[in-house]
Amino acid sequence: MLEKRLVLVSGKGGVGKSAVSAGLALLAQRRGLRVLAMEMGAPGGLSAHFGTGPLEFEPVELRPGLHAMQMVRSDALLEYLSIQMGMRGLNRFGPLARAFDALATTAPGIREIITIGKAIWEVREDRWDIVIADAPPTGQIGSYVRAPVTISELVPAGRIRVQAEVMREILHDPSLTEVIMVSLPEELPVTETEETLTWLAKEDLVPPPKVIANRVLDELTDPDTPPGPVGDAATLHRSLWADQQEWLERLSPVQNLPYLHGLFTPGEVAARVAEEFEGTA
Repeated sequence: MLEKRLVLVSGKGGVGKSAVSAGLALLAQRRGLRVLAMEMGAPGGLSAHFGTGPLEFEPVELRPGLHAMQMVRSDALLEYLSIQMGMRGLNRFGPLARAFDALATTAPGIREIITIGKAIWEVREDRWDIVIADAPPTGQIGSYVRAPVTISELVPAGRIRVQAEVMREILHDPSLTEVIMVSLPEELPVTETEETLTWLAKEDLVPPPKVIANRVLDELTDPDTPPGPVGDAATLHRSLWADQQEWLERLSPVQNLPYLHGLFTPGEVAARVAEEFEGTA
């Protein structure tokens, strides 16, 4: 997973995609890679697992080799207009910038291509060995990876169409891009993951995603079940474990991450996830 330049981590809300993103970023940094971790969706998840305050649009170095940022659409739009379109000197509070921001909010595909385009632009800038994006959840990720196609269909020619085609090629290139779907071995996350995988396969926008199952219980091998609360807990554990096996069979994950019993801070969870990926990612 860490041999690609762009890694998009998605999943149903609450399944731990931010923890997986942070864990992969920590492992990549540990291996000596120049890493940019990007929070593309709602703010807070990635920064919590890194143990920082709120992230900003400008990447900040959290530890040697590991930078992190929060995707801010208005800032990304200004950066795009300034660098890609040559419109220098725009102020985010100026009338022209506000007009473009309003357009990005309402026009089909504009908001999404600005967001996914920022991640792709960071890959092309070659400042990083790998860009790991805590991407939008499964219910939204399709519109983001399809954004370059949407723009290409709307814009017949010109610089914007050319840039959209380049983005499309990078997203579709299996040597550059990896998509990871995180799921819990439960009915709703598995069903939503399956629906997203089916749609992505039909649209052929990105390489076939890899699935990671999170919060997977270990099997209890001790046959003895003492009476009382301990025995009740063991019986419940076995029942939940058996139920998870059915959902795991449907998911066919490339890796299972353990259920972390006890109290852990988000930072501790990310560190444990990084350890689980050691030797496999």
